[in-house]
Amino acid sequence: MGQSLRDKVNAELKEAMKAQDKRRISTLRLVNAAFKDRDIQNRGTGKDEAPKEGDLQAILSTMIKQRRQSAEAYDEGGRPELADGERAEIAIIEKFLPEQMSDDDTRAAVSEVIGELDCSGLKDMGRVMAALKERHAGQMDFAQASKMVKELLG
Repeated sequence: MGQSLRDKVNAELKEAMKAQDKRRISTLRLVNAAFKDRDIQNRGTGKDEAPKEGDLQAILSTMIKQRRQSAEAYDEGGRPELADGERAEIAIIEKFLPEQMSDDDTRAAVSEVIGELDCSGLKDMGRVMAALKERHAGQMDFAQASKMVKELLG
C-alpha cells in the first residue's frame, strides 16, 4: 500500500533535522501536533481508531487554508516577510497532499456524481457533497465544488 501520511511526515521531519532546516522542522512538527490533536479528539469521543488518511488530508487542507488567509492578511498589513513565511509553510504542507484537481476536472467529477446519484434539485446537494468528499478528499477545493453543485442543481 505504500507509506502512510504519518510515516511520510516523520521521514521528512528526520530529513529536515539532518539538514537543520528550521522552517521545515517547525512546520512538520506543527503537522504532527495537529495529527496528535485529532487522535486525542477521537479518543474523547469514544472512537479508539486512528484517523483515516482522508481525515489527515483534511487536516492538512485546513492548515493550508489557514496559512493562505494569514498570508493575505500579512500582505494587506504591509508585512510581506511574514506572508512569505506562510507561503513557505504552504509549500511544505502541500507536498503531502495529492495533486489538486483543476476546475475542469472538478466540474466533471461533480457532473458525474450528480448523474450517478440521479439528483434533481438542491435538496440532493448534501448527498452530492458527501460523495465528492468520500471520493476526492484532499484533491478538491470543496468550496469551489459546492458552488458548482449549486449551479448544476439550481
